[in-house]
Amino acid sequence: MDPFTIIGWVAIAIVAITTHEAAHAYVADRLGDPTARMLGRVTLNPVPHIDPFMTIILPGLLILSGSGFIFGGAKPVPVNIGRLRRPMRDWAIVAAAGPGSNLAMALLWAGLLSAVLHLGIWTEDSVGVSILQFGIFINVLLMVFNLMPIPPLDGSRLVMYLLRGEARVAYMGLERVGIFILLGLLFFVPGFRMVLWTGISWAGYAVGTVVGLPLPWYPAALTG
Repeated sequence: MDPFTIIGWVAIAIVAITTHEAAHAYVADRLGDPTARMLGRVTLNPVPHIDPFMTIILPGLLILSGSGFIFGGAKPVPVNIGRLRRPMRDWAIVAAAGPGSNLAMALLWAGLLSAVLHLGIWTEDSVGVSILQFGIFINVLLMVFNLMPIPPLDGSRLVMYLLRGEARVAYMGLERVGIFILLGLLFFVPGFRMVLWTGISWAGYAVGTVVGLPLPWYPAALTG
């Protein structure tokens, strides 16, 4: 892979992750909780969103170890639920903002790629094609992954809103061990990875279909 493509992939991944976190922070602020804004998280500057372990160390170790699955993330956006106007409902809306921003970006990159190809500005062999394809891929991946109903992922906040009473309390209690459950499923349960990739594939195909993308929504380099 040429250096230009590598730089493009890294840059577009940073934009995807940063926008996801900034969307959480912005919506929380609009719904009454200024905590994230006061900490400088309502920004597209990636620096405030970087978590040393999850963003740098863990993915780096997995890459160096030759792992077949790369996992990582950004620093979670702090939300003071008690300051939200309608706590559980608004917490669910804040959670949905992250994956929603990734869906919007996936459609943006797919629409742009479809336009430049249909207008003849680029051909399928143009260097920028794989970068925009990766933009679609990484945003679809972030959207589907974060919508999984495992605390502390965004999907769990949507489930919490639907639960009531002791069921909600018990589910929220999984927050303490949720990351270990998630890692265990990812690395030791092949069936879980298959379900995850099926969801990613379906969502990517849907995005490509909506914009009339004339080629695959993912870069060929990812298929080996």
